Amino acid sequence: MNLEVNGHNVFIILLVTFLTSLILTPIVKKIAIHINAIDVPNERKVHTKPIPRLGGLAIFLAFMLGYMLYARESTMMLSVLMGSFLIILCGIIDDIKSVKAKYKFIVQIVAAATVCIYGNLILDEITIFGLNLYFTAPWSYIITILFIVAVMNIMNLIDGVDGLASGISSIYFLTIAIIAFILNQKGGLDIILSLIMAGSTLGFLAHNFPPASIFLGDTGSYFLGYIISVIGLLGYKAATLTSIIIPLAILAIPIFDTASAIIRRLLKHQNPFTNPDKEHLHHQFLKMKFSPRTTILIIYFITILFSVISILFAVHEKKQAMIIYVILTIFLLIIVMKTDILFKHKKDKKNKE
Repeated sequence: MNLEVNGHNVFIILLVTFLTSLILTPIVKKIAIHINAIDVPNERKVHTKPIPRLGGLAIFLAFMLGYMLYARESTMMLSVLMGSFLIILCGIIDDIKSVKAKYKFIVQIVAAATVCIYGNLILDEITIFGLNLYFTAPWSYIITILFIVAVMNIMNLIDGVDGLASGISSIYFLTIAIIAFILNQKGGLDIILSLIMAGSTLGFLAHNFPPASIFLGDTGSYFLGYIISVIGLLGYKAATLTSIIIPLAILAIPIFDTASAIIRRLLKHQNPFTNPDKEHLHHQFLKMKFSPRTTILIIYFITILFSVISILFAVHEKKQAMIIYVILTIFLLIIVMKTDILFKHKKDKKNKE
């Protein structure tokens, strides 16, 4: 198998971006401390001491180096960079001094619209289980922008314990790259971005794995969500990903956790987007007395299984993919029934009484 993309060896791309992120992260940590971009613990957070955030800046800088060395110039790539700058700038400001949700939402829409309109990255057709759904303007633009914004916020919500969002992102980028190589689809922008981001995120993960010395911050979680959504759309449009189900399956855990949070808060008659709590999936594992490290390893393992489903689905081994999917779905339903991820159980109420 030829392990080259754009004339560059895959392992060189991964190594250069990995080392760049690995080296830059301690520098960004010092910058975060200097500008007071610090995550102070409270009753909702897992960590017990102040931790610098802004870690996403190290990933972004490694990503930029990877782009300059290995990616080809194009209007699409320029639109991705323009949107990324907006996300990073807003994230840096928010990591220093909290920005109101509505302003972050506006920036997210503008960033998504940039890659959608200027980059002409439009989701105008969806293939699901053999069904083809077509969208015309303006619905195709609206659906594309909503998809990008949704993934950004999903990754932000999952970023609640050391190494979780960065680890899941790393698995996502590597899975997309593996699918591209299996299908010999190595000419698209999605594959080179996946490799660049995989190395950049893994380099940061070395500092973010429990016990973390630095956090992604909104700078990182929103940027990862942005690039994840763009790669998913690029892969789908370039036929690397034969169905939009493939990237969504890899993100099954973040999607499950976000959907659970929305339903849980609605059941409590709370605003689902402005009422943070300690009932996320990782909190449920922590309540079971698993350590933070064991908790994220469990979630990594589940995410890898969903990635296997995506790979099997991509290579047309749908029967095997569906078997694993059913097993994992049953497992997630058991989590819902046995934990407080959706609602408090009666036994908990009795214990409180």
